[in-house]
Amino acid sequence: MLPRALLLWMTWCVALWSPAAVAQPYPSRPVTLVVPYAAGSGVDILARILTAILGERLGQPIIVDAKPGAGSAIGTDFVAKSVPNGYTLMLTTNVLPVLPALYRNLPFNPVSDFTHIAKVATGSMALVVNPTVLPIKSLDELVARARTEPGKLNYGSAGNGTPHHLGMELLKQKLALNIVHIPYKGATGALNDLLGGQVPLAMFPVNVVLPYVKDGKLAVIAVSGRGRSILAPEAPSFDELGLKNLDIDVYYLISGPAKLPPEITAKVNSEIAKTLNDVREPLLALGLVAEHSAPDALAALINVDVARWKELITSARITVE
Repeated sequence: MLPRALLLWMTWCVALWSPAAVAQPYPSRPVTLVVPYAAGSGVDILARILTAILGERLGQPIIVDAKPGAGSAIGTDFVAKSVPNGYTLMLTTNVLPVLPALYRNLPFNPVSDFTHIAKVATGSMALVVNPTVLPIKSLDELVARARTEPGKLNYGSAGNGTPHHLGMELLKQKLALNIVHIPYKGATGALNDLLGGQVPLAMFPVNVVLPYVKDGKLAVIAVSGRGRSILAPEAPSFDELGLKNLDIDVYYLISGPAKLPPEITAKVNSEIAKTLNDVREPLLALGLVAEHSAPDALAALINVDVARWKELITSARITVE
């Protein structure tokens, strides 16, 4: 008979080296990608394009789970509180670093409560006018008009704190313009009133306004980004017009909970980079340019954006209901 202590030690060794005890390679089961926006939204559509290829590369299906609400805070909080094992990730936008300045009791920190894995795409914003009610063709003309009649021009947005709103407020701040904000409950209402002439100008994603620009119903004054938009190459960028560092592009990123294992972060980042090479054309159809980044670079960008949007929101006294 073996001594009891030796028997226990042998049993432990067998259990330790059994196939069930060996760590499974990641991923060994389906991954959930949370989208903190409504099903059918642009972010949701982007998620489904990415996951079809990314899931194949990772060797497991990726389930897109839309969790909208509270300006994306509900789904984002769900991910922040998830187990950091790589099986719950999130595709969101750079609204994430804006949230702390808009909501006082935000239940998560966009820097410390997440592992930011990779940027995946960027979309340019366009400053557009309805030429019927505001017949101008350049940024200089807009500045001259606004300074001649301070407080008489107004612009529409998809609502307080949206990229449409913040981008315009940053432009106003840099140019010292007095243009009145008219917030709508969503982009559709703002766009309809822009087309109808109830508001003379606004800022929208380039791909949203492009059909109306081609029909002559809207005119592009300038676009965001360091270079001209691939979708509207005839329109000058703010950068080339002398407005440097007007970073108002909408970018999309994939993140996970804080303390995600570095090897999982590296693997997902690497597979995302390969996936983006395969989906450039479908992304362009959405008005997006595929753009990849390393985790450290993305984390640094989020840090910078938290600070700069807080400064703008505080100085412009922007609030949400």
